[in-house]
Amino acid sequence: MKLSKFLKKLNSVIDRLDLLLPAHQADTDWSALAYRWQSVGRKGILESLPMPHTFPLERLAAVGPQTEKLKRNTEQFLAGRPANNVLMSGSRGTGKSSLVKALLHEYAGQGLRLIEVDKSDLVSLPELLVLLAKRPEKFIVFCDDLSFENGDETYKALKTALDGGLSQRCSNVLIYATSNRRHLMPEYMDENGGTTGIRGEIHQKEAVEEKISLSDRFGLWLSFYPFDQNDYLQAVENWLGDFGVTYDETARAAALRWAQTRGNRSGRSAWQFACDWAGRLPEQRVLD
Repeated sequence: MKLSKFLKKLNSVIDRLDLLLPAHQADTDWSALAYRWQSVGRKGILESLPMPHTFPLERLAAVGPQTEKLKRNTEQFLAGRPANNVLMSGSRGTGKSSLVKALLHEYAGQGLRLIEVDKSDLVSLPELLVLLAKRPEKFIVFCDDLSFENGDETYKALKTALDGGLSQRCSNVLIYATSNRRHLMPEYMDENGGTTGIRGEIHQKEAVEEKISLSDRFGLWLSFYPFDQNDYLQAVENWLGDFGVTYDETARAAALRWAQTRGNRSGRSAWQFACDWAGRLPEQRVLD
């Protein structure tokens, strides 16, 4: 009787632990084109994404110079030549993350693979690099919308990965990050308050240097700027073309009204308009 009660309690404990522990990791599907890395403690799971969101580079508007520089860097990387980690910063909705996704469409046939890593999972980034170092493919580790607040220590794992620490940097891995902040860390007016600082920092310059040292470890910086009206309308035309929908004067006028209600003109708002317009009027505007 006592044994029966004990076994019942033991089964109950095991059931609860089952809910807390991560699922058993299956072997990584290395035939996939895109992945998501998720931390489990100091280790992680590399999950394949069977249907990555990607599209031709030609779909993007107003990012010509940035595209050329990023393509050149990526082609150097795929050819086995030296290449840089990349930080893309600037206005929201201007195509930073879309540009990285489009690279997969352009270069997957040459062995390029994309791995999405959230900021909260950066702590296990060294474990991911060890896993990838043994592979023949070329990997871009993609950190989207990256920024850190005061007291956030996860950026240290990224700093080590960018410069390699004591070990050499992985030759088959680059890090491409996007952010609305150029230096990835918050900066304050009182940090310019003199050598002693008004918050009591004795070596204030060293504190500022620590903040900007992370962005300095990216070899290539690409800046993105707000769209003007022509840029916005070009993006609308591109995305409607992606849906197979005619761009005409009616669509143009509707797109301008859409931008006015949103209060901004950007590649993101152009994409959102195209989704709305194509969804509402497909039977009238589908191209032959």
